[in-house]
Amino acid sequence: MKLKSLTQRVFVAMLLLAGSAWALSRSEAETAEGRPNIVLIMTDDASWECFGPYGAEDYKTPNIDRLAEQGVKFEHCYSTPLCTPSRVMIMTGKYNFRNYTHFGYLNPNEKTFGHMMQQAGYKTAIAGKWQLNGIYDPKRFADHSDNTRVNKAGFDEYALWQLTKGKSGKGGGERFWSPPLEINGEFLSAQQNKNQYGPDIMSDFVCDFIERNQDQPFFVYYPTVLVHDPFVPTPDTIGKRSRGAQANKAPKSEAQQKANFVAMVNYMDKLVGKVVAKLEAVGQLENTLILFTSDNGTNKRIKSDWNDRTIQGGKGAMKDNGTHVPLIAFWKGKSLEGAVSKDLVDFTDVYATLAEVAGIQLDSTDPKDGQSFLPQIVGESTTPRTHALCYYQPYWGRVSENAGAFVRTRRFKLYADGRFYDIANDLDEANNLAGSFAGERAMTAHKNLKKLIDQVPPVPQGGKENKKRPVHPDWSLIK
Repeated sequence: MKLKSLTQRVFVAMLLLAGSAWALSRSEAETAEGRPNIVLIMTDDASWECFGPYGAEDYKTPNIDRLAEQGVKFEHCYSTPLCTPSRVMIMTGKYNFRNYTHFGYLNPNEKTFGHMMQQAGYKTAIAGKWQLNGIYDPKRFADHSDNTRVNKAGFDEYALWQLTKGKSGKGGGERFWSPPLEINGEFLSAQQNKNQYGPDIMSDFVCDFIERNQDQPFFVYYPTVLVHDPFVPTPDTIGKRSRGAQANKAPKSEAQQKANFVAMVNYMDKLVGKVVAKLEAVGQLENTLILFTSDNGTNKRIKSDWNDRTIQGGKGAMKDNGTHVPLIAFWKGKSLEGAVSKDLVDFTDVYATLAEVAGIQLDSTDPKDGQSFLPQIVGESTTPRTHALCYYQPYWGRVSENAGAFVRTRRFKLYADGRFYDIANDLDEANNLAGSFAGERAMTAHKNLKKLIDQVPPVPQGGKENKKRPVHPDWSLIK
């Protein structure tokens, strides 16, 4: 980025922050002195089978592999099956029945982990995909074109795709080659970013933010645009072909789409390494917790070899290949080294974990659904989750046909409609054990999970056309 342009963007961001309801006081900024930094990286549409630490066979992810080798790999982390529900869940620390009503929308009245970190004196930034202003329903959400919404959601600075512009329409375009982006209040058109690669611009922004804020605590939320479709070449594979907007058109060949997807996963890993290298270069690696995860399962068009079998992408549906995501934590000198945690984690836990890392005491304005997994990262004793919960109604097209809820342990999974599976031995959910299970372990698990799933609010049926979209912010769950 050009220095003049960057300075202008930072100035705009500062002006916007000054008007935020969550702006910092001087005492809060002073309180943050000495607190660790946090970088949360969330890839888009790539589940566990795409990463080396989890047994991937088709992909090369040496930087992510290294984070797992030097940190902690969680084997049982669960999201929702689709992007927006997972993003609302991870940012607010709440199950979707409390606050999710529309695809592509985050209620601006919700407190996010950005707000929480700002209140504690952190500088905050987000880069990647936003998709939370309500641009898919502009008639309903009159403020969908407000580019300060991201500042109001707790972020001092941003470099985002799909903030006020979609993939089509005036000013719209794809996220990869020659992308339209919005950076700290400035809209950069596809023409202005001609021949540039969106993920490079965004990762440059993250690295620049880290360098400029190395002397104060910072929180970076990096929901990458990789590896969502369209499956197109990366800078490492495009060669001498055009790098204009036409390069965003995916090939028709399934084999070539898979080859591009593999290249995109590998390039995303390269960008993870780039961020880690920047932290090390500015002397902040030992003072930074790095978390790596994904928003949901892999695109259904992608098949991947994993542990001597083939995994079909499961995005949009509630099986493991739609909801089981990677989670790796690395904090040099503080996290366990090469550890594997089998404890359950779901996306509501991220908010609570960030709070504990930053030394923040949660209060009545914060969510109650999650629990911190920091003890598992640093090797302290804790009482882990007994179950993970997924409540899923995306209100989005045909995927709403898969709406439902489940609770699960590491081995067993019970849906709200009564289906019951031994997931550890039936990953594809081919054998419904409901009414026919045998063995004390299965019987006990079913009994305990039944008590839990009966507490969950009913899931509304229907998709985008559904006009009744109840939320239950105060619904009580007994853990």
